[in-house]
Amino acid sequence: MSDQKNDAGTSQANAPAKDPKKKEDQKKKDDEDLSEEDLALKQQLELYVERVQDSDPGLQKVALESMRHEIRTSTSSMTSVPKPLKFLRPHYGTLKAFYETMPESDLKKYLADILSVLALTMSAEGERESLKYRLLGSEGDIGSWGHEYVRNLAGEIAQEYGKRQSEEAAIEDLMELVQQIVSFHMKHNAEPEAVDLLMEVEDLDLLIEHVDKTNFKRTCLYLTSAARYLPGPDDMLVLDIAYSIYLKFEEFASALQIALSLDNMQHVRQVFTTCDNQLKKMQFCYILARHGITFELDDEMVADDDERETLQDIINNTKLSESYLTLARDIEVMEPKSPEDIYKAHLLDGRASAGASVDSARQNLAATFVNAFVNAGFGQDKLMTAPADSSIGGSSGNWLFKNKEHGKTSAAASLGMILLWDVDSGLAQIDKYFHSNDNHVIAGALLGVGIVNCGVKNDCDPALALLSDYIGKEDSSVRIGAIMGLGIAYAGAQNEQIRSSLTLILNDAKAPLDVIAFTAISLGLIYVGSCNEEVAQAIIFALMDRSESELGEPLTRLLPLALGLLYLGKQERVEATAEVSKTFNEKIRKYCDMTLLSCAYAGTGNVLKHLEKGETHQGPAVLGIAMVAMAEELGLDMSIRSLEHLLQYGEQNIRRAVPLALGLLCISNPKVNVMDTLSRLSHDSDSEVAMAAVISLGLIGAGTNNARIAGMLRNLSSYYYKDASLLFCVRIAQGLVHLGKGLLTLNPYHSDRFLLSPTALAGLVTMLHACLDMKAMVLGKYHYVLYFIVLAMQPRMLMTVDENLKPLSVPVRVGQAVDVVGQAGRPKTITGFQTHSTPVLLAAGDRAELATEKYIPLSPILEGHVILKENPDYREDS
Repeated sequence: MSDQKNDAGTSQANAPAKDPKKKEDQKKKDDEDLSEEDLALKQQLELYVERVQDSDPGLQKVALESMRHEIRTSTSSMTSVPKPLKFLRPHYGTLKAFYETMPESDLKKYLADILSVLALTMSAEGERESLKYRLLGSEGDIGSWGHEYVRNLAGEIAQEYGKRQSEEAAIEDLMELVQQIVSFHMKHNAEPEAVDLLMEVEDLDLLIEHVDKTNFKRTCLYLTSAARYLPGPDDMLVLDIAYSIYLKFEEFASALQIALSLDNMQHVRQVFTTCDNQLKKMQFCYILARHGITFELDDEMVADDDERETLQDIINNTKLSESYLTLARDIEVMEPKSPEDIYKAHLLDGRASAGASVDSARQNLAATFVNAFVNAGFGQDKLMTAPADSSIGGSSGNWLFKNKEHGKTSAAASLGMILLWDVDSGLAQIDKYFHSNDNHVIAGALLGVGIVNCGVKNDCDPALALLSDYIGKEDSSVRIGAIMGLGIAYAGAQNEQIRSSLTLILNDAKAPLDVIAFTAISLGLIYVGSCNEEVAQAIIFALMDRSESELGEPLTRLLPLALGLLYLGKQERVEATAEVSKTFNEKIRKYCDMTLLSCAYAGTGNVLKHLEKGETHQGPAVLGIAMVAMAEELGLDMSIRSLEHLLQYGEQNIRRAVPLALGLLCISNPKVNVMDTLSRLSHDSDSEVAMAAVISLGLIGAGTNNARIAGMLRNLSSYYYKDASLLFCVRIAQGLVHLGKGLLTLNPYHSDRFLLSPTALAGLVTMLHACLDMKAMVLGKYHYVLYFIVLAMQPRMLMTVDENLKPLSVPVRVGQAVDVVGQAGRPKTITGFQTHSTPVLLAAGDRAELATEKYIPLSPILEGHVILKENPDYREDS
């Protein structure tokens, strides 16, 4: 040990411990602690400091040069303060004082540079001396002083900028420095720091000049991730910049995703007009189709007629059913399943099956829904489409009549769900119900037509042609079937023809309340997020026309929701309507206000909205927490915790909404902590809370086949075997967990949780609002509101296709997505992967990447349909 010390210079033992001449000794002792080279350096620097103050400019220059050289060569490691800076600390004051006395000259600027660097370790907090001397110094390259210096300057600039803005002083000199710093950061892989500085000085446009091919992707990744945490309107600005950068580097698919996220159709058009590659345009169409918006191509965007037709077909989702069935065959789940296969009653003990005969109509209704959910989109099942036996004469008719009155509506409509997306065969099979003389069956057939057409557009508008004849009929159940069918088939389409005919019903004083409520919801869905004034007016008038007694009805609450859907995710654009809602009858005023706010800020992550105590309006407020916070992971975890607080301290009607809010936050994403909370609530003493919890268990497990949730629900079915209402909810939940035999998801987010499909969210929110009052809606005669979730149903697949759009099987790695924002180098984007060949299923939080170099994907995010083109540089390993 002592050897090392002696090598390092003088050992400490030589230092005299305590002496009256303390000061000198202290100095001596410090000197003696240093190694010989450090000591030499220190004396050298002290000499330079004296020389700088010399009267001879020549000497001054040499001294400054040497000092500068010493500082520059030592700024390599930043773990400790570099030696020269440390030794120059005591002289900072002297140099500063001398600087003030110097005449203006290059030398003075030279000294300013050095003082600026010394200020890095010396300057008092908030003095911003480093920046002050930098601005007084020479215009040289700042990067040569090292990274830490540049970062420190950036921090000081941000503070100085704020100060000058408030004093309205000039900022030109600052901006020149900002240019230098940004270009330094961009060259040295510190894109996030460059972006942060530009955000501080409110000049992100500078970024576009500084990005190049090597760093634009990382820059945009940081911009798009930061946008979620910025207050409006900054978030929009940041995304706009990212869009411009992507366009500049012809990364069109990413630009399109940002355009959709901004909901800016001009941008979407621009992407189509600037890109001239037909294959890429097909990929854009797949992205648009998954996002679920109605979009018409014109000859400006695609010149060739045949090409345009092919592209429009993709946007219209005409082939979705085909791809879905390809996936099902690949995974070998074509075999239709019956409700009994899902209930797995044989796994339970004896008593559960004994109670099954309690309420057979209710049980059959539950089986209808389970059957529809499980076989959704497969085109065949064991209840509705079973082949006709000659002896029975078509068993499908029989199942229909095992349901009572309004139960037949849901049963007939379930055929639409089973034939989901397959318009031609769907309409053909539903057709037979139109000839029925039972109004409930006709109503179900109309709703079924709407469901079959959900998300699939068609040039000849079969749904509109079939349904518009029925919306003026006498019987209100038929009218509701047709109106709801239109809402589901044309969600987001903003169809003028439907608007004019539905607004007439809203203003019809003789129309019954339920017809009015469903008309409003359908208008809300068709014009979702459009902020359409006329529709808003019509719904507001309909709300004002309601009598005192009607305002207490649960159905009336669908009207404010319909109004909210018009402003879904549109933030402050709701304010004018929110003002109007303050003039409503006090019975519904608060409810309306909460619903409007929660819809307007849905999916924005803008959590600056809050709850207050009160009566019925707390339900939407609690759902509102979930709607706003579902935008990003951090807010999501925080709101799960605050919802658990509400459970402990909230009043009864808050507790009823909490499970539904949890269900929305983790939809199709069974998080264990949420699963446990819901499991606990499903045994709650308040049956409304228990029902909501059971339905939510179905929602968080929707389409995942999650074994743990399936087990919980089986146990609940034996626990509640005497309680028909709760058993009904358990059955619905079981159907949801096995949605599409595990091939579907209800998650409205897609493209790596970046895009939120407005129609999908609208469908979910409508269903959840209906579930706020289970007894009146889902357990009453309006159980068909459950079909609104068809709007959110999407195959959770990755389907790779070749240039002719034929399925192409390639190996892909599927694993947990990792957030790589702002990390250096080329970090891995997924962890714990397995390799499969496509088509594959993606669970929540999964990400896929190609495991072969042979093809190049045309979409940056492997999800849904991805077109692969052959890699021209690929060589087979011989």
